[in-house]
Amino acid sequence: MAPKSLSKMKPYQHLFFDLDHTLWDFETNSQEALLVLFQEHDLEQRLKAPVQDFLNAYYRINDELWSEYRQGKVTKENLRHQRFQRAFHSFGPLEEETILSFERQYMEMAPRKTALMPGTIDLLSALKPHFELHIITNGFEETQKVKLSCSGLRPFFNLVLCSDSLGINKPEAGIFIEALKRTGAKRHNSLMIGDNLLTDIGGARNVGIDQVYYNPSEEPSKLKPTYEIKALKELIDLLL
Repeated sequence: MAPKSLSKMKPYQHLFFDLDHTLWDFETNSQEALLVLFQEHDLEQRLKAPVQDFLNAYYRINDELWSEYRQGKVTKENLRHQRFQRAFHSFGPLEEETILSFERQYMEMAPRKTALMPGTIDLLSALKPHFELHIITNGFEETQKVKLSCSGLRPFFNLVLCSDSLGINKPEAGIFIEALKRTGAKRHNSLMIGDNLLTDIGGARNVGIDQVYYNPSEEPSKLKPTYEIKALKELIDLLL
């Protein structure tokens, strides 16, 4: 069970947040864009498949490709294109022009969506006067900048470190070490907050940074983070 106040145990000064699924509501924003585009392109008729079947296929393929990207097996360009190409082709042939158009429109629309995880703004507003706040994300830099700007999150953060600009993905040690270097933070006064046990929690732990595992679905895991929460608002009581 987490202690009543983390700050009484350790004087954290730098809080490093993941972005997607931790602060920016990836599932909601992505689905809103996909639903609009699926209808605009009349894909239920053209693919002979309901939208939910397409969404299920897309999310599965997208997750697989992101896993490969983190391992350096695919480039970001291949990830962006193949996730749609594979998803569409799983229902039958679809002209390449339509796939490319869908991809371009999605990349323009989805990052501009503004849904955030519950409690995000209240949390950051409470923490900002007391801590240095930063982002470490495996997302693509040009996309993450749009998300942060359109959602109103950018003013809360000092450093925003994107893996593709560095050429190193979480959970590799190098991206965490670079974040410490750029912010002047030390391992002992830093805390990583994220939803992914492998990339956020395991990566931070491996370089000696304490972690908060954001686990709203309360998924069981053998990997034990420093702290665990199921709602972002819990961080306010824990840290202040």
